Amino acid sequence: MPTSLTRPVAPEPYALLPPVPAFTLTSTDWVHGARIPDVHTNTPSGSNASPQLAWSGFPEQTAAFAVNVFDPDAPGVAGWWHWTALGLGPDVTSLDTDAGRPDGSGLPSGAYHLRGDDGVAGYVGAAPPPGDQVHRYYAVVHALDTADLGLTPDTPPGAASCALVFHTLARAVLMGTYQR
Repeated sequence: MPTSLTRPVAPEPYALLPPVPAFTLTSTDWVHGARIPDVHTNTPSGSNASPQLAWSGFPEQTAAFAVNVFDPDAPGVAGWWHWTALGLGPDVTSLDTDAGRPDGSGLPSGAYHLRGDDGVAGYVGAAPPPGDQVHRYYAVVHALDTADLGLTPDTPPGAASCALVFHTLARAVLMGTYQR
């Protein structure tokens, strides 16, 4: 008998954190609440290209930004980290499509990727199990009160997420969906 993936939908993950002001996050690649284009997936029709992201309206005292993509609907208790980029200076207000290349060449100087749950330091696209429920992918930009979180490229993304809670001045969220 095949394993059943039937389970409740996970709560919206950022609603579970201490509240902070919001700012604006847009993308020419993803539409909030809509299906993610295949090019941004880790599927046979995908290319693992991270989405273009641009942000504005963040607090004036922002010292740095962090970007991540998280799937709370992965069939496990901890969701799935698809991308975390740190070290983005306060003058960085956008990332181009495919900035999440594992070699780091798409990131601005001083920025770096953490290894996601796939073990790749860079963006790994949506790849929910075939036949599973619709998965939500939260692209999030955190405006930070410090340029140095004390983290390294070896920091696990879940640990980085916890560190971000203590340094986030404001947060911008864009959510795409994917199912196969």
